[in-house]
Amino acid sequence: MKVDLHNHTILCNHATGTVNQYVEAAIECNTHYFGFSDHAPMHYDPQYRMTFEQMVLYEQWIKEAQERYQDKITVLLGYEVDFLPGYMDDIVLKRPCDYLIGSVHFIDDWGFDNPEFIGHYKNVDIDTVYRRYFELIEDMAKSGKFDIVGHLDLLKVFKFLPTKDIRMLAKDALKAIKKSNMSIEMNISGYRKPIAEAYPSPLLLEQIAEFEIPITFGSDAHNPEQIAQFSDEIEVLAKSVGFDKCALYRGRDREMIKF
Repeated sequence: MKVDLHNHTILCNHATGTVNQYVEAAIECNTHYFGFSDHAPMHYDPQYRMTFEQMVLYEQWIKEAQERYQDKITVLLGYEVDFLPGYMDDIVLKRPCDYLIGSVHFIDDWGFDNPEFIGHYKNVDIDTVYRRYFELIEDMAKSGKFDIVGHLDLLKVFKFLPTKDIRMLAKDALKAIKKSNMSIEMNISGYRKPIAEAYPSPLLLEQIAEFEIPITFGSDAHNPEQIAQFSDEIEVLAKSVGFDKCALYRGRDREMIKF
């Protein structure tokens, strides 16, 4: 992939490998723009994210990589921020960086993509949960605080799918994303999960193209070996619905480049 904006570091406590190893893997894959967007700190679910005190270290690591590899690749600094009302912090939201990815991993206090809590799916009405999920995505877009929507339909991770048309469930959220001028990432990590397809799904991607919402790309790598896995498949999928440009961010400003 030419652009790969969603990748992690060991500071999230569930990734392996050094920053240099990630960047060197990206160079091997002929990536031109490689972004780190590790899980931003918040006072919730601390075992899966960096601490507020570690933000300086994280940014130092990225700056060092930018300088070390500047002749080979452009390294970018981002954060993946959980949209969780009541827990987001201006220390993160106002931090100087290249971009912020807004992601929904929680419905109330349920971490729905965590295998530890997969049993909760048996206790919910799946269509109701999907509606609530996309309401949170809509609220995130309306907040105006983020640049990129992370893994749009993450709720499908364990193959619990709605009975309703996903496009109808997501429609208001996509309208809000369009109005807020955000882009939506095509996230490769879904291929590595039980659902075995990208986020978003082909059906949703068609709808995103109809709304003329920009896309970007992310490996969502938690180890260097995951960099650009399935990149050919995801680019073919993007082109199949008419995309030939993707979003790139520097200093929170977006530009569109051909891929």
